Amino acid sequence: MADEAKWYVVHTYSGYENKVASTLEKTVENRNLQDVIQDVKIPTEKVTEIGEKGKVKEVERKLFPGYVFIKMVYTDETWYVVRNIRGCTGFVGSSTTPVPLTEEEVIKMGVEVKSVEVLYSVGDNVRIVSGPLEDFVGTVQEIAIDKNIVKVTVSMFGRETVAELELSQVQLLSD
Repeated sequence: MADEAKWYVVHTYSGYENKVASTLEKTVENRNLQDVIQDVKIPTEKVTEIGEKGKVKEVERKLFPGYVFIKMVYTDETWYVVRNIRGCTGFVGSSTTPVPLTEEEVIKMGVEVKSVEVLYSVGDNVRIVSGPLEDFVGTVQEIAIDKNIVKVTVSMFGRETVAELELSQVQLLSD
């Protein structure tokens, strides 16, 4: 395939997200379409709810109710397969062709999580490798892996300034 797979969003009837996703996964397997329809996701988050009598329970909640995310190579065949899944009302985008998500949208929506290996810890000297502070050297103050954030103290204009960066924007300073 010359085209690479992109993330598309499909609208479903309310409460049909899991049914649409599982039916689509079975169809892909039965028709051997794994190379063109690569992934099906329903982004969720874990939420702690306090119920009756102070009972605490963790619940998985859909981030985008009524939508299913599909990573696929867009062709007439894949469009037809997805469009004809029971409970699916259509692709998000114009009526004729679906619009794929941009790389930024995929990351912001939490559809595809890219893992970053953190080779530094609090107190380490690091070099900023991208962004407006590129090539600055600073000291790691705080690391929040779950939020993909590292706070680094950088000396600018003779003053200590704390910069909040993505984990991938920083690398350990070699001795």
